[in-house]
Amino acid sequence: MYVSASESRVLARIFGLLSEDLSERDVREAVGNHLLELLEADYYASFVWEDATGRFERAVYLNMDPANIAAYDRYYQHRDPITLKLQARREATLVTQVMPQRELMRTEFFNDFLARDGLHWGVNAYSFVGNRNIGDVRIWRGRRRENFDGHTLELLRLIEPAFTGALVRAAGGAAASVADGSPVLKLSVREFEIARMIADDLSDKEIAHRLSVEVSTVRTHIERIFVKLGVRRRSGVASLFARH
Repeated sequence: MYVSASESRVLARIFGLLSEDLSERDVREAVGNHLLELLEADYYASFVWEDATGRFERAVYLNMDPANIAAYDRYYQHRDPITLKLQARREATLVTQVMPQRELMRTEFFNDFLARDGLHWGVNAYSFVGNRNIGDVRIWRGRRRENFDGHTLELLRLIEPAFTGALVRAAGGAAASVADGSPVLKLSVREFEIARMIADDLSDKEIAHRLSVEVSTVRTHIERIFVKLGVRRRSGVASLFARH
């Protein structure tokens, strides 16, 4: 994966932010400005899915009309033809991967909600603990821009473990109850991030490159991860993440 110098600078700010002790809402809100810069995007929103109500709630957003967000909360999320499909993929996904743009543009959701604020091309990413979506990011460009692409997805996949780790830490006991006391929740944000990369079968060298640290630093973290998770091999880490 190629990362430009300007992208590296923004990524460094994002990872620094996600290592701070922030509330769950602050994590989702603060990362938004950086994602708009990183992805050269125009609009940002983030929600949390609530199983109890069957709704996306606790909105944070940038460059969108509060009245339009209120309309989404009240009406349009129940007529949203894309977001549940995006959420079901559980990874960074372009909107056009779940619905052709021309088909989306014929919907009430597009014409009366998205287009009202100028949202045209979209990409979403999700953070899960077990089967629970604990937070998402929804990034959009205007109609005069180009669609997002595979590089966008690679950048979001790079950030997702740290974003999820920050949300897990911020949620504390609430997240633990969701995951039934998973030992994964014992990990620090950086350990969680590295463990996710181990589960994705990245080598120590690849992890060090992504995090811009020495391989020896990665191996020190891995030793701590093994102790906290009670495993002896990388396959044990992957197995825990598959279950939780």
